[in-house]
Amino acid sequence: MNDGSAGTHNAAYGSTVGFQAEVVHNSTVNFVHPDASPQEKYTVGVRFLADGVPSRARDLISDAIAHGHDNAEVRFHWVLAMLSARAYHDLGTEELQRLRQASRLVETYAEGEWKDALRIAFELLAMLSTADGGTGRVLERLRALSSRRRDQILRHLDLVLTGGLKDSLWAENRERAETARFGSNRTRRVWAYFEPDPIGPRAMPPRPSTAAAARAALPVRAGVFVVVTAFLWILALLADPAAAVVELLVALGTGLTAARLGHRWWYQKHRSKARNSEQHGLHLHDSASNGDGFTHRVRQSFDYHFSTGVPHGVTPRQWLSHTAHLRDVLVTEIALLYRESRIGVDRVNWLIRHLAEDARERHTAGTLLDHRDQSQNRTPALEKALCVVACVVLGITTLILLGTVASGSGVMRMLLALLALGVAVRSGRAAASSWLEAKSEERRMTEETKEYEERLAARQIAYLTWKSFLDITRPSELEMETWLTCDKTLFVDEALRHYQLTWRDLITHSILVTPARPYKRGRLKGGPWRYSRYSFRLFLVTQDGVREISTELDFADAKRGDEQRSNYRFDALSSVQVTERAQVGYDLELVLTNGPSRNIRVKDADTHQLAPDENAQEIAEINLNAAGFIHTFRLLEGIAADGKGWIERNNPNNLPPFRADD
Repeated sequence: MNDGSAGTHNAAYGSTVGFQAEVVHNSTVNFVHPDASPQEKYTVGVRFLADGVPSRARDLISDAIAHGHDNAEVRFHWVLAMLSARAYHDLGTEELQRLRQASRLVETYAEGEWKDALRIAFELLAMLSTADGGTGRVLERLRALSSRRRDQILRHLDLVLTGGLKDSLWAENRERAETARFGSNRTRRVWAYFEPDPIGPRAMPPRPSTAAAARAALPVRAGVFVVVTAFLWILALLADPAAAVVELLVALGTGLTAARLGHRWWYQKHRSKARNSEQHGLHLHDSASNGDGFTHRVRQSFDYHFSTGVPHGVTPRQWLSHTAHLRDVLVTEIALLYRESRIGVDRVNWLIRHLAEDARERHTAGTLLDHRDQSQNRTPALEKALCVVACVVLGITTLILLGTVASGSGVMRMLLALLALGVAVRSGRAAASSWLEAKSEERRMTEETKEYEERLAARQIAYLTWKSFLDITRPSELEMETWLTCDKTLFVDEALRHYQLTWRDLITHSILVTPARPYKRGRLKGGPWRYSRYSFRLFLVTQDGVREISTELDFADAKRGDEQRSNYRFDALSSVQVTERAQVGYDLELVLTNGPSRNIRVKDADTHQLAPDENAQEIAEINLNAAGFIHTFRLLEGIAADGKGWIERNNPNNLPPFRADD
């Protein structure tokens, strides 16, 4: 399987609906058991921090510290979680006090890389209100850290670091973003994150066998036939013993020959009729289900995969026409197998694709219209001819037998012979029918069970192949978060270049990351939604006012659309309101005094996508934090309420210094 085919599969049907897929990957990676140890809570907290969910990281790491798991490494990640995606003015009085208390503990920890990184994190926090000339020593120590620790600090203290301190680090920060932006084969792997986990393989099992009922009726019918036939031969023996013996031997020989040769012929004829009847029944069932939404989507998927997987030398139109009946049968089979599971067709597309590929291969092999290769099971013409001859000889022998009986004396004996013959024909036909049905059902069950196992095994292989391919291709949460962070960094950098601003010119900034329709979205259980298309909205706050830049981003290839820019004074922002609607999502409304209000969809509703052990409020908070909503809302709300006064109070140059002894 190659990346190209996977990419084609991802674009099925050219859908333009608001969002095509909502995928929740069931994983226990970020699951915390109620009885988890402090060390386990810390480990999961660090993972949440790396995946861009600092709010959950703060809770878990704080809980681990409260239960005695405390050292330089733990405190370092706790500080990052406290400051990640937050500006200094977002911190409450209690949080600042906790940070000061933690800074006093630094010297109590063992020497090493973690203690150095923790000390530098606090020193950077203390540099907020320090003149630019005093930052050189801290920057040197920061650059002396390992690249991993340095990158963690720069990423999570992004909104805390401003002014000359950030100017000094921005060039290398931008360079790292440019290097990592398309790392780990991003363009060929992002699609897999939004691909749902495939549902397991299923196949139509064999129909229940009627062999037992046929065998139950056989003894009575065969017994009647044997009795009346024996009576008829006794009458013949009484009339002419020599002729009767010859006729008996001929009848037995031709009868056994006809049964042996005719069974295979009869089975093939009636099996073919049964298959046609089954397919007709499936087609009628499918016709009755045309209004069913799941069946309709399955049909669309079959049409798509058959039209894209065309045999050599055949046009898509010809192939669809040639396989119309086959697709009808397959559509109904998939609908019957999976409808009760209440799943989306995306989870069964792997099987539909497999069936389309199988049809193409069978067409190439010349067996498309055969249920399976029947060449070894077809009755040869010679056997059919011998069977007909045996039946004709048996019929002639029976007539000769009647003549033998008639040659004897007595009208009553002749009447009894005719009556016995009638009963023998009737009971013999019934017995033969029961015997043929029992033998045929046993053979059918053997063949259909084998076919069922072969189909299921082939589908199991296709399922495991696709699932393995997805598991290998699907990006991790860390990779998705890293790529998104790089996109945001480069977007901010371009905005600064456009406005010819440096970080010294900024009082603060905020970036709001929201979904852009149409999109696909997915998330790891317990994590935030991630989208195939984003809307970036950047707010740059300077002494002159607010500059707002927005654009849309295709996450797979990081291509951005046209940018929209607007500038407004602090007093132009009249109000900021948030509307929460359970069935819709969160909307942010910006009201300007000199223009119409603007509604920004921050996140869509997701309560119907929650697992039973997930908390709706907690997941909503995770998604809002991941979008940068909390910081953006506080920033805009403060500007709308106090205008330039809020800016002056929260200017980093005017903030009280961060000291451990405060």
